[in-house]
Amino acid sequence: MNELMSQAIELMVAGMGFVFVFLIILVLATLLMSKIVIRYSAPEPVTPARSSRAKQPARSPVDPGTAEAIKKAIAQYRSRHKK
Repeated sequence: MNELMSQAIELMVAGMGFVFVFLIILVLATLLMSKIVIRYSAPEPVTPARSSRAKQPARSPVDPGTAEAIKKAIAQYRSRHKK
C-alpha cells in the first residue's frame, strides 16, 4: 500500500510539473506573439481634435414630430404606472 501511495504522489507531482511548464510556455508564447503583432501592425489613424469654436448643435436622428410623440407616450406611461 505504501508503494502505491508513493507512485501516486510521484505521478501527481509529474503531472502538476508538466501542466506548470506548459502554462509558462503558453504565457511566453502569448507575450511573444503580442510583441510581434504590435511591432508589425499598422499604426492607428490619428483623429483630429475638434476645436471649441467649431462646435455645432447636436442633431437628432429623429424628426421633431416623432420626438414629441415619444415624449408624450413616456409621460402617459409614467402617469399610469406611478409607484
